[in-house]
Amino acid sequence: MKFSNRQPEAATMQLAPMIDIVFLLLIFFIVTWQFTRSETELSVSVPTAQEGAEPERQMGEIVINILADETIRVEGTTVDLDQLYEKLSSIAAQFENQPVRIRGDGGVVYQRLVEVIDTCQKAGIWNISFATQRPTPSN
Repeated sequence: MKFSNRQPEAATMQLAPMIDIVFLLLIFFIVTWQFTRSETELSVSVPTAQEGAEPERQMGEIVINILADETIRVEGTTVDLDQLYEKLSSIAAQFENQPVRIRGDGGVVYQRLVEVIDTCQKAGIWNISFATQRPTPSN
């Protein structure tokens, strides 16, 4: 009986599938980071509320931030009421029941908030929700 003295081949790692997975993960994290970045205007301190529903993000939700100085920011850009109307009306024409979340600073004049709601309704958007936060428990 003759045995071969050949050394077994070293196991090689396939790099192509691993690179594919790394790129997919990278793309996933970049895309989700961009979505969360537009809604978290750090200068907006939303009012507190004892009651309220847990935040459920809806697909394609537009976040409108109203800062303390009454400027309106949508997707990271500052807009006025006319620009907001144009943007929302074009979106409402394409997507029925488009969800909008309004994040108004606690110090914003109530009239400004009503103007933004009125602009949303003129544009044909009725699915409007408001962002609040729970009060911090005092010890």
